[in-house]
Amino acid sequence: MAEGGEAGRAAVLGGGTMGAGIAQVLLEAGCEVVVVEADQTSAARAKSRIIEGLTRRKDVTVEELKARTGRLGTTSDLSEPLGVELVVEAIPEIPDAKRDLLAAAEKVVPRSALLASNTSSLSITDLAGALERPERFLGMHFFNPVPLSALVELVVGDATTPAAVDDARQWVARLGKESIEVRDSPGFATSRLGVALGLEAIRMLEEGVASAADIDQGMVLGYRHPMGPLRLTDLVGLDVRLAIAEHLAATLGPRFEPPALLRDKVAAGELGKKTGRGFYEWT
Repeated sequence: MAEGGEAGRAAVLGGGTMGAGIAQVLLEAGCEVVVVEADQTSAARAKSRIIEGLTRRKDVTVEELKARTGRLGTTSDLSEPLGVELVVEAIPEIPDAKRDLLAAAEKVVPRSALLASNTSSLSITDLAGALERPERFLGMHFFNPVPLSALVELVVGDATTPAAVDDARQWVARLGKESIEVRDSPGFATSRLGVALGLEAIRMLEEGVASAADIDQGMVLGYRHPMGPLRLTDLVGLDVRLAIAEHLAATLGPRFEPPALLRDKVAAGELGKKTGRGFYEWT
């Protein structure tokens, strides 16, 4: 992939953990990227987060790093035109906030631009209701940490056209990742299965079946998972996992009802790695 923006131009809405990771892999693929944040302070933090991720790569020359950071821009103003071909929304799982932000972005990008949400569980068809061009919108569910993950889950809404899906597949391929295609349904494929495993692991810990470390080690050594479900929950964020579980319980039934231990930890502010404590202690 050629350096210098020839790979395409993209906007990432939100520069938190997921948004920064998505921006990083786009930059590494040769794209020009603008990150949209709520204010200048948040935009500056997002830029620092992305540059830190780019710098962490050990196989990058000084020239490559300079070229990648040179293609990164930030803004807190969504009233000016954005000449991009792809928009990926990556803000927290709040439906109204996502709808408002996607609708605002749609007004300032070319009509041909592909719009996507990084949601891990919310209905793509529902989010598309805020858009004038829902046929150019779909889910592009990236995984944390984005630079190390090989998968992007493409979620097809009721109005999404095959052409939009094809475009999304091409973008995923540019990033050196693989895509799977799923129909818009609660939790899609990956969140539904991942949350089911994670919730059962929490119930086992709650019941004293085994320690968190032994539950995780059983899945790593016995089933060749790269990490156990409790450590993964700490990385994702207990608050994020709780919100997804509540959504799935409301749409798919009580088998996704969050365990009391998960609710208690979130209420106590033990959200995982980002707060220093979840099912593990993090330094």
